[in-house]
Amino acid sequence: MAITFAGRCFASDELALMRQAATDYAGLGITEISRTICEWLDWKRPNGRLKNHECRLLLERLQHQGLLTLPDLHHSGRRGPRTVTTDTRSDCQTPIQCRVGDLEPLRLALIENSDSALWRQFIQRYHYLGCRVPVGAHLRYFVYSAQGRTLACLLWTSPAWKMAARDRWIGWNPDQRAHNLQFIVNNGRFLILPWVRVKGLASTILARSARQLPHDWCQHYGYTPLLLETLVDVTRFNGTCYRAANWIALGETTGRGRMDRHHKAFGTLKRIFVLPLHRRAQQRLCATDHPNVSLTNAD
Repeated sequence: MAITFAGRCFASDELALMRQAATDYAGLGITEISRTICEWLDWKRPNGRLKNHECRLLLERLQHQGLLTLPDLHHSGRRGPRTVTTDTRSDCQTPIQCRVGDLEPLRLALIENSDSALWRQFIQRYHYLGCRVPVGAHLRYFVYSAQGRTLACLLWTSPAWKMAARDRWIGWNPDQRAHNLQFIVNNGRFLILPWVRVKGLASTILARSARQLPHDWCQHYGYTPLLLETLVDVTRFNGTCYRAANWIALGETTGRGRMDRHHKAFGTLKRIFVLPLHRRAQQRLCATDHPNVSLTNAD
């Protein structure tokens, strides 16, 4: 089955993705579901803005036809882009130069409302892509040392809709991808604060994240991820910390990252890294039944 709407033809696997997103992300509301689908399908205006309005109208039409079910309307917060205002709280701090062991145990703390503004400031000031409002499911973290010093910022988001190297590695077909895409989580931002100069810290944080994130994601969204992914700009980074944390380099893409759609990074060569969270992640991502599992029983 295919459908044409607003001048675009949507294939059966894309319609299946919409149904899956409406079910899996129902708690986010219609607006966030629409934004997520537009991101996944690269449905945008010539100026790069997402076609949120058209997508919402299409979803309402599909619901009227009995092809999917949308959540009740609710307000998801402030509309439009959010300006990040910086102040002295995010100024450079006293350098941290020591061994990783001197900072242990590290603590990964989910961002609460009181911490949100400072997290955005750090990302806006010190991450080369800046701060953009996450689309769809996402979790943000601060990383603290045992002494309570802030070391790093992390953002995990919903994944890229299509990446050839990743999709070949998984081995799924379009229908399987539409059904199981939500079991992949993307590392959209990873920032070690510039005054923190500790050898091996980045890979240590990634390893710690791989243990904690699946449980936090399940608690917030009701399912456990099977695979982590990220895109590394090879003109800036080698991806050394991902390799050291046992992530797998799959190949390169000239597409944009999950969170840099308004940036000038379009066309920049990106290296795709993935980290399986289950020893049979590829097989489970290709399953036609529900592939979710408890990581404590990863056989």
